[in-house]
Amino acid sequence: MKKAAQGFSLIEIMVVLVIIGLLATMVAPQVINALKKGNDTVLISDFKTMETALERYKLDNYVYPSTEQGLEALVSEPSSDPKPRNYPDGGYVKKLPKDPWKNPYQYVSPGDGHPYDIYSLGADGVRGGTGDNADVSVWDDPDQKK
Repeated sequence: MKKAAQGFSLIEIMVVLVIIGLLATMVAPQVINALKKGNDTVLISDFKTMETALERYKLDNYVYPSTEQGLEALVSEPSSDPKPRNYPDGGYVKKLPKDPWKNPYQYVSPGDGHPYDIYSLGADGVRGGTGDNADVSVWDDPDQKK
């Protein structure tokens, strides 16, 4: 007697696909939330690093870098005015971080109601937006993003 061909029936394959689909719908939101929290953590950490470097810059040189000098003044000594008086060898940071979407952070001094502002343009890299595309400033309340 010939042995019957072995394999999976269409019903068995469909059941497995439905189970995989259900698992994916339960896990996907968790993964997306974890990525969002990770982006927020990177922003907060980068902001703290740059704020500390800016405060050290001001303590050494009595002013914050100008908008034209930008955050690059934390990496290498600026040649434009106001020239730093006591710039340390090696600068204040080794390299400038990029935001979670791999775009450079923006800097302006003076900021709106603050001595400076550091901000990210969000996922789209364009001013304005909502959700992941929203601009995020160093002065924003981190609890508002949750």
